[in-house]
Amino acid sequence: MLETVNKFEKAIYYALMIMLAVVIFFGVIELVYIMFSAIITDLSYHLSNYEILEIFGYFLLILIGIELLETIKAYLLKNEIHVEIIVLVAIIAVARKIILLDPFMEGAEALNSAGMIALGVVVIALAASYYLVKKSGTER
Repeated sequence: MLETVNKFEKAIYYALMIMLAVVIFFGVIELVYIMFSAIITDLSYHLSNYEILEIFGYFLLILIGIELLETIKAYLLKNEIHVEIIVLVAIIAVARKIILLDPFMEGAEALNSAGMIALGVVVIALAASYYLVKKSGTER
């Protein structure tokens, strides 16, 4: 019974890896399309701040996808979860959020002091956890 569950679990991991690889592939294609369409439509070959932030956001999303793919691959190969990789994914995700913050935005998504303090606390907590994982010398 346990062997059947393990085989089912591995099949799910392989399916997740394939689907994530497809998403990353199409994300890269979309990123290339966005870059070239932004440059070609404006004959001055100048990207606006919004376009640059959008491109950076896509780059970071693709990096997050690659790191998640690495996490699944590491689990399949060694049957253990690498905390360092997961913390790196979280750091990249928070960095993406901070990079894409628009200080001129109004409404519900507007920057407020509580939100900025919360982001700061998350950054400090992730940096501390990454430091402790690296200092411990283990990748588990």
